[in-house]
Formats: sequence, C-alpha cells, structure tokens
Amino acid sequence: MGIEIEDKFDVPPDYAVPDLSGVAEVVGPKGHQLVALYYDTPDLRLATRGVTLRRRRGGADPGWHLKLPKAKGVRQEITHPLTRSTRTVPDELAELVRAYSRGGELRPVAELDTKRTVTLLVDGDARLLEVADDRVKGTVLGEEPRVERWREVEAELLSGDEALLAKVGKRLRKAGARPADSASKLARLLQPPTPDRVPTEPGTAGEVLVDYLESQVTALLSQDPRVRRAEEDAVHQMRVACRRLRSALKAFKSLLGDTQALQDELRWLGNVLGEARDLEVIRDRFARHLEGLAPELVTGPIATRLGDDLHEREQQAYERIKDTLSGARYYALLDALDALVADPGLRKPAGKPAEKTLNGVAVKNWDRVTKAYDTAQAVEDPERREIAMHDVRKAAKRARYTAEALRPTLGKPMRKLAKNAEAVQEILGLHQDGVVAQEVLAKEAESAREAGEDTFTYGLLIGIERGAAERAHEEFPRVWAETLQAVKKVV
Repeated sequence: MGIEIEDKFDVPPDYAVPDLSGVAEVVGPKGHQLVALYYDTPDLRLATRGVTLRRRRGGADPGWHLKLPKAKGVRQEITHPLTRSTRTVPDELAELVRAYSRGGELRPVAELDTKRTVTLLVDGDARLLEVADDRVKGTVLGEEPRVERWREVEAELLSGDEALLAKVGKRLRKAGARPADSASKLARLLQPPTPDRVPTEPGTAGEVLVDYLESQVTALLSQDPRVRRAEEDAVHQMRVACRRLRSALKAFKSLLGDTQALQDELRWLGNVLGEARDLEVIRDRFARHLEGLAPELVTGPIATRLGDDLHEREQQAYERIKDTLSGARYYALLDALDALVADPGLRKPAGKPAEKTLNGVAVKNWDRVTKAYDTAQAVEDPERREIAMHDVRKAAKRARYTAEALRPTLGKPMRKLAKNAEAVQEILGLHQDGVVAQEVLAKEAESAREAGEDTFTYGLLIGIERGAAERAHEEFPRVWAETLQAVKKVV
C-alpha cells in the first residue's frame, strides 16, 4: 500500500516541460510505454465514486493498482502483482471495492495506452519527485469503442516534501500548464455520471444538512477498504461515521421524513463494528496496566488471558465484520444512504434560512442533555441512577455531533458547544469504561479461578479500575457545573 501526493496538469500538444535543474538535480528524461486496462461495473459505480482499478503493463511498476478516493489531497494506492488473466480481478482487490461495486460484475471498461516521459528530481541516491509527461490514447470499450487522445503532466512526490511539489508545480504552470479538470485519466475518458441529487436551495438549513449527510456517507465508504485490511483505527472511524449519521438523523428529524428504519440499520452496523473495537480498546488498556505493575505483582498466566485470549476474540470479531461487509444487508444499507442523500424528502422547515433554523436545533439538543441529567438525579436507587447517567452521556454525544455538524455554518458558538458537550461525554465515558473493565476482569478472574490459577493480580487491576471510575464520578459535578456556565454564554 502507498500514499500518493501529486498534482495533475492539463497541457497543450506542443507543451515543453520546463528546465527543473534549478530546483534539484535532474535525472532523465526517460521514456516508457504503458498499457492499462480499467475495470468497473457496467454502470461505472467505481468511477462515479472516484475509485480506480486497473491492470497495467510496462513502466517501473507493472501490476494491478487500486486507487481509493482522495482525503485531504492524499490518495491511497494498493498494488498487487500482475496476473495472466485480463478477465478476472484478483480476489483481494475485488474484496476492497465491494462497498462501491455492491455485488456488481467487475469487467474491463476502458484501455489507456500512454507514452510516458519521466524526469526525476533527486538528491544523491534519494528520489525526491517524479514529473511524468504523458501522451495518452484512451479507448472506451464496448460494442462501439470510442477513442480520445490528449496530453497531461503529473508531478508526484516520492521522498521529497510538499514545498518541493509546490515549487515544481509553480514552474509547470508558468510554462503553460493548468490544473487538470479531471482527477484521473479514467475520469477524463469515461466522464462518469455524478450521483443524482434533488437540488436544495442555497443558504437553507436543508442544504447544510444534506451536505453534512453526504460527507458522512463518504467517510463511511472511505473506511470500508481500510476495515477489510484491518488497518489501524479504521474500525473506530467507520463506527464514528455510523454514529454521526444516526445522530444527524435524530437531531434533524424536524427537517427530514421518517428515517427510523435507517437509524436502526446504522445502529446494527455500529454494533457489529463495536465488538472488535471495544475488545481492542480494553485489551490495550489492560496491557498498559500490567506494564505499570512491578513484576512480582503479576502472578499466573494473566497476560495470556488478558492479552492473547482477548486478541483471539478480537480477531473472531473482525471475521464477523468482514462477513457483514460482504452481505446483502450491508449493501442495502449503503443503497439506502445513497438514496437519502439523493432525495432526503426534506420537510418545510428545511427551506428556511440555515442560521436561525439550525441554531434552534443545536439548542434543543443541548436541552436534551440537561433534561436527561435532571431525570437521572431524580432517581433514588444508585444503580438505576447510574444507568440513567448513561443516557446523559448519549445525549451529550448527540449534542456534540450536532454542534460539530453545524460548526462550518454557525462558526465559533458551535465549536464551543461541541467542546463543552464533549467534556461531559468524556468524563462520563471515563466512569463507564472503568465500570465495564471491572466487569470484564471479574469474569476473567472467575475463569482463572476455575482453572486453578492465581487471581491476585486480577484483584489489583479491579482496584485500579474501581479507583479510575470513582475519580471520574467524583470529578463529574465540577465538570457539569463548569459546562453549564460555559454553555450559557453560547446558547
């Protein structure tokens, strides 16, 4: 897997790549012939989402290349060795685009024949940046093939920094290059359709809401391949996208039609993701505790039970995630999210000016936090009150997500409200995490006791977790009081 940082430029047929020797030492130019077959579903589901899957011969990196959509200007590329077949996409790559193909057949849709001239900028043995001057012949495959020809230049960082990329880009533009109209050669050739979307009136609450929903659907999709590869933090980020979508559907229900069924499916997916994520977090938590204890205080095979055993359960949870992400129910959820963004069925209030309408939504969601708190404090039984405080945490998280969704539109007040809601969420989360950890440790200790193992260290860890939970519980009134004071200045 690689991360691409590059700039693309459209240039006229007679363009001359400028002398770059004043920027760094130059090697080349050197010519290559590249022939690439591009794969997609018949209705171009990958290209529509900015995903590129190709089989390329020639050049320095022949093989299969999967390029996933850009995030903050960075594009992820995954490679696979060249295979003999041009008909079948390798299973590993087909798996990574399932969120986009959704069971559709992957087949060749285009061919690009490129005469590439490469100039390298180097510093000794270090390859800093590559400038590729491409003369392209593109063919759209089908019953009636269509052929186009054009020229473009691409500057890609290798080991250099972005300041170097900016300097080279400036020289290329000065010589007559202009930023490319298309993100890729394939997009230029195929001109894939943009997803249909019912237009919203500029400046309205509906426009802000639909833009936010679309951003979170994109975020969820972008994490899908990373989750399938078990990349760091991917499950957490995908779960957060689910939660943000659910929160938005609840918080903005006055602007939308009935979305309860969709909320239920997002909860289902979040729960599937949550099992592996929770095991990962608590395993890391216990490992840190054990590392902090003196060796003589660690008795019995506790490291195995709290490490290897939990890790095995975590891997089993990952397998269940992979099964889920390849199932019809998941594809149906993605289709439903696409349909929501395309036509959200906005109600009349969505057509009102954004600022006034959305500020009211933010205030209402914070009011839910204070009402949940008042309800919890009215409960006399300590155990039931603790359960009720969990509702306060959930309400605070929803208020935070709502404020974060509105921050680009409403600015500083929403940033402050999100920060205050997060403070309540975090302190309650610290308490909840300590309580859950104690329950896990008690269960593992019981298994150890039944196996005849020394359970002394389990008791120590339970004491550590009880202390953490009690400190958070004692700290909460101060955090709550400070938050109420701060929120009064915002809403």
